[in-house]
Amino acid sequence: MNTIDELFEKFNWPIRTVSDDTNLLDIERQIEFELPMDYKGFLLKYVGHEMQIGEEFVKLWGKEELLLLNQAYKIFENLPRTIGIGSNGAAEFIGIEKQVDGQLRMILSPFIDLDKQYHVEIGSSFTDFLLKLHKGEKWFKH
Repeated sequence: MNTIDELFEKFNWPIRTVSDDTNLLDIERQIEFELPMDYKGFLLKYVGHEMQIGEEFVKLWGKEELLLLNQAYKIFENLPRTIGIGSNGAAEFIGIEKQVDGQLRMILSPFIDLDKQYHVEIGSSFTDFLLKLHKGEKWFKH
């Protein structure tokens, strides 16, 4: 069992029981970069769901709604190197950003001001992001 599966088992995250027609290649063509392997594994095995992880509320979108929600929130239109993958249940979305050097990072950014200057790094990978939350790391220092 890999780290992602161990974490999602601890979280009792629902496993996908029905396949859908959403193709990950279609998503990658739209965003013009390859999704990280750990995140692709999540999309293929698990459904969209929301819950408290550590100190933070997390809502991760399922693969069948990724393109629709990114288009509806105008994330692709305003942040061409970013894909939203969920939200914190408030005013920010969780995303994956492809940086100029080609590296990917997990970010938290406001839905209202879709500008990369407001991106806050919340992990160096999907797995890193989840591990930090599981260990109780907060996105914002109060």
